[in-house]
Amino acid sequence: MIVVEKPVPVVERVEVPKEGGTVNHPLINDTRSLLWVVNQNCITPHAWTSRADRPDHPDRLVFDLDPPEADPEAHFPAIRAGARALGLLLEELGLVGFAMTSGSRGLHVVAPLRRRADSDQARAVAGTIAETLAARLPDLLTTAWRKEKRGGRVLVDVARNTYAQTTVAPYAVRALPGAPVATPLAWEELQDPDLHPRRWTLASVSARVAERGDPWARISASAGALPVLQRG
Repeated sequence: MIVVEKPVPVVERVEVPKEGGTVNHPLINDTRSLLWVVNQNCITPHAWTSRADRPDHPDRLVFDLDPPEADPEAHFPAIRAGARALGLLLEELGLVGFAMTSGSRGLHVVAPLRRRADSDQARAVAGTIAETLAARLPDLLTTAWRKEKRGGRVLVDVARNTYAQTTVAPYAVRALPGAPVATPLAWEELQDPDLHPRRWTLASVSARVAERGDPWARISASAGALPVLQRG
C-alpha cells in the first residue's frame, strides 16, 4: 500500500513580546487560515487592537459598554444611549466612532487610530475618555471596576486597550444559543429601539451584509490621531 502524506498547511505566525519571553500567534488573513483556526476548535476569534508589524502601536481604541449582571436586557437602552454619547464625544476629540453589537451582552464602540502612540498611551487616553463620558451620564454609566461600586449602571470598559489584550472580531459567532454574531452597525441603527446584542445570528447575518454591505468598510480610512488629554 502506498501512503501519500498530505502537506501540512502553513499558517503565517508572528512572534510578539510578553512578560518573561515571547509568544507566537497565528495571522488570520485569508480563508485558508480561518479554516485552520476553525479546525483547532476555535469558535469565537478574538483579535489584538494592533497589527503584526507594530504590536505595541494600536490602530484602534475599543470601548465595551457592558450591562450589569442582573437583567442585562433591561439596561440595553442605557447602553445605546451611552454609545451615542460616546460617538459625539469622540467626534469632539477628532475621532470617528464605529459601533458593533458584541453578540453577547453589550455594544462595542471602536475608534480607528493612526499608529503613532503606544499601547500605554492609548489605554490612558481611553480611560480619560471613559471617565468623561461617565461624568456626562452619571445615572447610566460608570467606570468602576468593582461590581459592588457600579450601582446598577453600565460599565464603560477600556481594559481591551491594554497591550496584548484582545477583543471579539467583527462578524465572529458566539458560542451561545442561536449562534449570535458580533455585527458592525451603521451609526443610525443605535436609534433603533428593537436593537439588541444578539440581533443577528449565523443564519441571518449573511443576508444583512448582502442587503446593506459592511458598515465598517471604511474604518481604516477614518483613522485619526490619538488626542492629547489631561486627567481630572
